[in-house]
Amino acid sequence: MNYLTTENGFKMPVLGIGTWRAPDSEVESALNEALEAGYRHIDCAPVYMNEPVIGKTLKSWFDSGRLTREELFITTKLPPHANRASSVEKFLRNSLAALQLDYVDLYLIHVPFAMPETDGAFLVGDDGNLLLDTETSHLKTWKAMEEMVEKGLTKHIGLSNFNEKQIQRIIDNCTIKPANLQIEMHLYLQQRELLKFCYENDITVTAYSPLGSAGIEKLYQGTGIEKIPPKLMENPQVVKIAEKYGKTPAQVLLRFLVQNNVAPIPKSTNPQRLRENLDVFDFALTDKEMGTLREEDRNIRVCDFKFFPGLDKHPEFPF
Repeated sequence: MNYLTTENGFKMPVLGIGTWRAPDSEVESALNEALEAGYRHIDCAPVYMNEPVIGKTLKSWFDSGRLTREELFITTKLPPHANRASSVEKFLRNSLAALQLDYVDLYLIHVPFAMPETDGAFLVGDDGNLLLDTETSHLKTWKAMEEMVEKGLTKHIGLSNFNEKQIQRIIDNCTIKPANLQIEMHLYLQQRELLKFCYENDITVTAYSPLGSAGIEKLYQGTGIEKIPPKLMENPQVVKIAEKYGKTPAQVLLRFLVQNNVAPIPKSTNPQRLRENLDVFDFALTDKEMGTLREEDRNIRVCDFKFFPGLDKHPEFPF
């Protein structure tokens, strides 16, 4: 396994497994398969509603002696309905209890906007729109995130779905700089300016939906928004390169991100694809092939969060 590192000692496996939209019935078997295959980077979040079964699975591996806690890199996130300084510790401790861990390796602010705190589903108004907390203060929340490092509840802190302006505001006012930014990134949404900004500020980048997030259109049903995920693995250039190396199109798409010094976190519950997704370190794309794939950028965002009606009215909506 290769790693992404920063000058301040942050070290994260360059390829991980995502757990978004993985129900309990699937995530336990998928995680067992992933750990058997060699995955050591696991991406979690309370809004994925599967942290307890992930914790149960991890504990079984630790108890059996097959793995030690130090061998794993585990990320979780501060959810949108806890995006305020007063909620940070409570929700991190909730995640630690669910995951049956004493600490996580990376704690991210999941999104730059906030909703009213609730222990259940997000609140919706009479007009059908999501209720928002528009008093979001990134700086106050970040200060509380820094305290979680000081208390040993997380080793590192970072951001997710923030734009460059929002990240810069934190950089300009922080004691502990963000170690990582998690964003949607794939062949058709390469975000090169934001990636360059992160490089220049010694912030590593994690790519969610690196294969295009097939099936996401289900989240938009009933919203009046038609969302068709891009068929990245049918891209002619990707298929041509895959045939040259005897690899799958998915492996080429992941290798493209890895060679851009990005850590993709593909989600799969299929044992064969889990192993294939990890098998991207025995070949390298040429400079010409990298250039060809960079030309395929189409600025197509799969996950714009508009499956939550009214969310784009929040003053910190990032897109």
